[in-house]
Amino acid sequence: MFPVIEILVAISIQLLFVFANPIFWVIMGFVAFQYMRMSKFKEQLFKTSISRWLSTTLQATGYGVVGGFIGSFIMIFLGLTLSGMGLIYIWPLALLLMIINPRFICFAYAGGILSLTNLLFGWPPIEVSQILALVAILHLVESILIYYNGHANAVPIYAKIGYDKGNSDLQTRSSYITAGENKLVGGFLLQRFWPIPLAVLIILESDIAKAAEMLKMPDWWPIFQPAVDVDPEMLLLGLIPVVAALGYGDMAFSRKPVQKTKLSAFYLFGYSVILLLLAILSEYLFIFGILAAMFSFLGHEAIIYISRKIELLNKPIYVPPRVGVKALDVLEDTPAFRAGIRSGDIILSVNDIQVNNKTELEHLIKHYSSFEISFISDLDKKHKRAQVTKDIDEHFGILPVPEGYEDAYVQLSSSSILKRWLEKGAKYEQ
Repeated sequence: MFPVIEILVAISIQLLFVFANPIFWVIMGFVAFQYMRMSKFKEQLFKTSISRWLSTTLQATGYGVVGGFIGSFIMIFLGLTLSGMGLIYIWPLALLLMIINPRFICFAYAGGILSLTNLLFGWPPIEVSQILALVAILHLVESILIYYNGHANAVPIYAKIGYDKGNSDLQTRSSYITAGENKLVGGFLLQRFWPIPLAVLIILESDIAKAAEMLKMPDWWPIFQPAVDVDPEMLLLGLIPVVAALGYGDMAFSRKPVQKTKLSAFYLFGYSVILLLLAILSEYLFIFGILAAMFSFLGHEAIIYISRKIELLNKPIYVPPRVGVKALDVLEDTPAFRAGIRSGDIILSVNDIQVNNKTELEHLIKHYSSFEISFISDLDKKHKRAQVTKDIDEHFGILPVPEGYEDAYVQLSSSSILKRWLEKGAKYEQ
């Protein structure tokens, strides 16, 4: 029987050591910096102070520890070892691929390419099944984190969608665009970063093994056999703490952030399970190794393509309503939030004076410290009224959807770092 309790205790002890690792704090600093940037961007949109990056960083760290715990248990259950993961080869290739396109830093691409070259040419000397299983497990953990935490602190954005190279590299056409190209729409930038502490198996040296406390494992374990010239029954493994990081980036235009992240998590979970099964089967048949290696990067590209296609073919929901002013986002602890207004709600009137655009809304609420507001709730589609009390200079707390004339909007770019370097060089030559 697999010693679940003993393994969980061992993982907990190893994860405690992670906090003494300087690399963990370097990654924490990177994560905090990213959330600080997002907070500053949100401040610029709302034109008010928002200091939530520290709490956001701590929240992400908590989720990351839970994700690391889950990933560690799965890797130990399968018997993945640090020596078999081929990190010494994956990291350099991942960084090289990032120059072509930033998203290629994901291990799905480097892991798949290295596995293919090993299977076809015998180099580099890596354990293909273990590398691909590592890719699958990391994405499995990521899918769980996205499902529960991917929508948190979504940043509202104005974006121009259409065939306009001068303004955007996002060249697509949705049903909303058919009446006219290059429409400004509202949406959300979904970006999350999680530091992931892991407890990873290593092959112990004989002198260390003698001093280590031995834990009896079942006969079927490990599923992934290390490529060492040792009798499986005499194989001795131990745990060491390592630090990793996971990131998620997406945009929501035709769905609410929570709906978009759950859909993304569903796709990624399916990808992870299929890749993990192929990695296990590759231990027994060569053809499954080829399939797993190709699915590693092709499958990852497929879920990105499908996610974007489904999102952009549907009608954007953060666009001006027929009457009133729609809220794209609402800040917590503001008069609007306390009045019960949430993202997607449509404000109809202030003190029974109808509002037709955000300029009229801003003019009316600016000169009152107390007023009644009527709106349609996006949650239940009911008309509601609320009394609002605020200081004259206090920010009301909403960011309306774009109405088409805004000059400031997000540049959506999918171009690679290499492409931008080449374009920059061409400009200098001219």
